[in-house]
Amino acid sequence: MTGDEWFRRTGATGESAPPAFDSGTPHIARVQDYWLGGKDHFQADREAGDEAVEAFPGLVASVRNTRAFLARSVRYLARDAGVRQFLDIGTGIPAANNTHEVAQAAAPECRIVYTDHDPAVLAHARALLTSHPKGATAYLDADLRDPEKILLEAAQTLDFSQPVALMLVAILHCIPDGDDPYGIVNRLREAVPPGSYLVISHPANDIQAEQMGAMAKSLNRVMAQKVTPRGFADVARFFDGLELVEPGIVRASEWRPAPEYSVGTTVSTMWSGVARFS
Repeated sequence: MTGDEWFRRTGATGESAPPAFDSGTPHIARVQDYWLGGKDHFQADREAGDEAVEAFPGLVASVRNTRAFLARSVRYLARDAGVRQFLDIGTGIPAANNTHEVAQAAAPECRIVYTDHDPAVLAHARALLTSHPKGATAYLDADLRDPEKILLEAAQTLDFSQPVALMLVAILHCIPDGDDPYGIVNRLREAVPPGSYLVISHPANDIQAEQMGAMAKSLNRVMAQKVTPRGFADVARFFDGLELVEPGIVRASEWRPAPEYSVGTTVSTMWSGVARFS
């Protein structure tokens, strides 16, 4: 399905009303866009973002290091590990070095499905639907809490009999313990064959714990989407039974650093890792 076909099917063309925004309530996707230097945010998002940075001054550098980790991990998977399919869940508002851009620069035939459940992302999905003619990209409006829907619709673009990279970068902290984040990830894991990979980057509660706690409290006070930082052991649990790629679970800035995907600082409060399904 081409990008224009997708927009016609979903009604997201210029002929239809755009998705509704609550500009007075901060949204995690727009706040992150603000931290990344984007332009798709409102005053409430900027105020929430600034208050979080006041609680943790290294936050912007950490967020940008997470974005750089995403690019490095995708390049590794496409260039070195031979992965040609990516399911990127919780992609956020398009920014530099999106998954399809990095993957298809290494292997033009890569196929990418983006998934998010956010009108801000939906409104910008056209930018995610560009693709090298040898490959494909698609965007699904679906919530991570509904893995069955994600898997069913992603199968229109991806072949789940072949390896798939499950990308869960800066999204699992939006799933509280009560919504069973481990069960959700396990369902996604069950759907992919050996040779697939799991990529996770997750805010820590045991790195600069006091500042991270103050930051989370600041965001949770004003945002509809609550955030739950987790410790090393809790993040490692998502990878149980998989073969971790060196250097294992580390801060985002420490995972195979490379000058071309670097933000010039090593500040990171995100436990990050890549693991292979054997």
